[in-house]
Amino acid sequence: MRRWLGTLAVAMIYVLRVYYLQGFYVVSYGLGIYILNLLIGFLSPKDDPELEALDGASLPTKGSDEFKPFIRRLPEFKFWYAITKAFVVAFLLTFFSVLDVPVFWPILLCYWIVLCFLTMKRQILHMIKYKYVPFNIGKQRYAGKKSTPTSSTATD
Repeated sequence: MRRWLGTLAVAMIYVLRVYYLQGFYVVSYGLGIYILNLLIGFLSPKDDPELEALDGASLPTKGSDEFKPFIRRLPEFKFWYAITKAFVVAFLLTFFSVLDVPVFWPILLCYWIVLCFLTMKRQILHMIKYKYVPFNIGKQRYAGKKSTPTSSTATD
């Protein structure tokens, strides 16, 4: 939790710098595309079911099939590290005036939103098709056998 709060602080410093300078929108756009790419890797399984279907192996579809836990293509720590590093690099790039290319930023923002929407739609359809959920929310938890306390009848 602390490292994500640190990343949030770094991100806010970057956002404030871009807002204060009123520029570096192309750097911000590139940062947004990179974060979207990282997010797709974070939400995707390590072994892609579409590629495994061609090889003959696939995710379990019946109760009798072997259970395979969800393993991310990009683990959470590497995801966090890459995002933090990306914000730090983008922050450092704002010190180079060569990279402050004059663009009409609303077009970049609209294009990024459309790209994000289409990419996430494809990812969600992939999750539904192959029946996997990359989060622990809503998943059934299995508890081991509850041990019953043994009643000892000790007489004094």
